[in-house]
Amino acid sequence: MLIETLSVFPELFEPYMSTSIMGRARARGLFDFAAHDLRDWTHDRHRTVDDAPFGGGAGMLMKVEPLHEAICDISSRGECPPRVVFFTPCGEPFTQEVAERLSTCERILFVCGRYEGMDERAYDLADERLSIGDYVLTGGELPALVVSDAIIRLIPGALGNDMGSVDESFSTSDDGGLLEYAQYTRPADFNGSTVPDVLLSGDHAKVAAWRRSNAIERTCRWRPDLIDSARLTDGERRRAIELIEQFHPGDDQAVSDGEAIDE
Repeated sequence: MLIETLSVFPELFEPYMSTSIMGRARARGLFDFAAHDLRDWTHDRHRTVDDAPFGGGAGMLMKVEPLHEAICDISSRGECPPRVVFFTPCGEPFTQEVAERLSTCERILFVCGRYEGMDERAYDLADERLSIGDYVLTGGELPALVVSDAIIRLIPGALGNDMGSVDESFSTSDDGGLLEYAQYTRPADFNGSTVPDVLLSGDHAKVAAWRRSNAIERTCRWRPDLIDSARLTDGERRRAIELIEQFHPGDDQAVSDGEAIDE
């Protein structure tokens, strides 16, 4: 996989992409990375990438010409064109499911906006638009890193083994989109707070059952909105409804009473 970014601050990416899991996966050739400077596709002495918006208003907009020229030039290189991804409040909410889909791409180009936004015509080059949340950032570099991190860790071998991310929160594996179960390490007793006995029992079946039960409980407590689409047995769904009523009394949290999906 080749991940590329187009930004007016390309130097922001290399430190993160060379560190920890990202750095090790990259060193092993599991993915490659390139950061492109948008100003390389400008043709004036000031390397201008922005201008005032027509109709007035606060801030400056990124110009369509350098964006169009850069994306077309970058896309023409290599054996296959990249999937071009823009970040915008109008975009599809970024989820683990989207990360899993993007992790199958051979090449991705993240276009990072700045200033007040982009000339609307630039979005004509987007294969898709993403949003990482309902809040405002100063640019698209952080969203590009967030999405890249989520994608890279899904590459087989990136975490050191092929099963490292299966049981994590929001995974679309057989755990069905629940939050991850609570985890503990040494010491077994810290200031009177102890690790659940079942995790010390050595009984793998009991540990697995506890983890499943704990994942359901944590999801009901912290993210009850996930339960409606979670893959649960009939018994697990009944218990989840009871837990939500217990943790969120009087809340109008909707939980489907439809047919459960048995495992």
